[in-house]
Amino acid sequence: MRRRALIIDDDEAMCAWLAADLRTRGVEATTRTSPAEALALLAEDEGFDVILTDLNMRGMNGIEVCGRAAEIRPDVPVVVITAFGTIETAVEAIRAGAYDYVTKPVDIEALALALERAIAHHALKLEVRRLRRAVAGPGAFPDLVGRSAAMRRVHDLIERIADAEATVLITGESGTGKEVVARALHERSRRKGGPFVAINCAAVPESLIESELFGHVRGAFTDARASRPGLFVEAHGGTLLLDEIGELPLGVQPKLLRALQERRVRPVGGNAEVAFDVRIMAATNRDLDAAVEERRFREDLYYRVNVLHVELPPVRARGSDVLLLAQRFLEDCAARSGKEVVGLSPTAAERLLAYSWPGNVREIQNCIERAVALTRYQEITVDDLPAKIREHRPSHVIVAGDDPSELVPLEEVERRYILRVLEAAGGNKTLAARILGLDRKTLHRKLERWEPAAAGAAKGG
Repeated sequence: MRRRALIIDDDEAMCAWLAADLRTRGVEATTRTSPAEALALLAEDEGFDVILTDLNMRGMNGIEVCGRAAEIRPDVPVVVITAFGTIETAVEAIRAGAYDYVTKPVDIEALALALERAIAHHALKLEVRRLRRAVAGPGAFPDLVGRSAAMRRVHDLIERIADAEATVLITGESGTGKEVVARALHERSRRKGGPFVAINCAAVPESLIESELFGHVRGAFTDARASRPGLFVEAHGGTLLLDEIGELPLGVQPKLLRALQERRVRPVGGNAEVAFDVRIMAATNRDLDAAVEERRFREDLYYRVNVLHVELPPVRARGSDVLLLAQRFLEDCAARSGKEVVGLSPTAAERLLAYSWPGNVREIQNCIERAVALTRYQEITVDDLPAKIREHRPSHVIVAGDDPSELVPLEEVERRYILRVLEAAGGNKTLAARILGLDRKTLHRKLERWEPAAAGAAKGG
């Protein structure tokens, strides 16, 4: 990608030297010895990524250039070159809008580093602005935010299977938006005029789950003072989402399987069966393949619910969708609280992109709600973010070193890598095995050797 710099210095030789060095670093430099001419060019040309200006020049000094440049192109950062010992003047330039400064005599490496940071800052500002426009604009799935390649594949799959009557299994880590996908499928289907009913199988006590799903007749149990139809019948003509289906008690699973096969339910305590016309969707953050293998989930029920499969990617695999989601939540929270918060500062956006988001979309929403509540400005700053996000540093599997005493055995390298893949896969052993090129039994044997560390990493799998 082409990067462009505007150099302003009344010393022609200095301009030529700086431009020549920047070209070797992949930066196309345009020079002007007159500040007035440079500002006129800036007003005409929108393609500059950074401005580099001397502080002491004839006709107009660098302080004035900073102020005028901020009026013309507020998104383009300005780096100031100042004489050694005039730090007070450099601070004045920062107050006038400069992004950074370097001192004379110019250390070309320090200058190049400052310009790289400024160009990256400019790119991030443009990305934040683009995402604001993207959130404001119309979208095919307004509640399923995301324009990454991973989310485009999800959108495409939803469009293709929305009108199908087959059962859909939606998988993904906790907080990735599985119910949002189910609602999007319902709204795109022929059943959109019917009810959308959802039940969290993990939230209903085992003694009540059968009654919730299939209904009961009066007197079926102690508190059954009146008959109740159950969710299968309530969802007639629409969609029923069985959320957290991996938590469904084993004793209820055969009854659910029969209901799915026969399209009829028998209420608890009743003698007659009731027909229903419902499209079934199921969602889970569990590894159902592993649950089947461990006999915690019936294999025949698994194949019945897993006819069409939508796998939601975790936030860490969705690139700049993080900022798109953050902007959406920011606007929603600002509207509810009546605060004039319009976006993210580039440094805050940078921290959001660096964080791994183990809680996925739900964690982003909580983070932004907190930030909107705390901020005193029109933009969320780094200080408004939780400490774990401000201070996050990416983890590495292997720390390289030249000291032989710091190196580890090959088995330890393998252990660290496998546990890191398992963590990245959200504890899903089937997915981790596929990434590692192992079969599940081999992975399981290796993990057993490394308990309890592996058990913690594989929790939920």
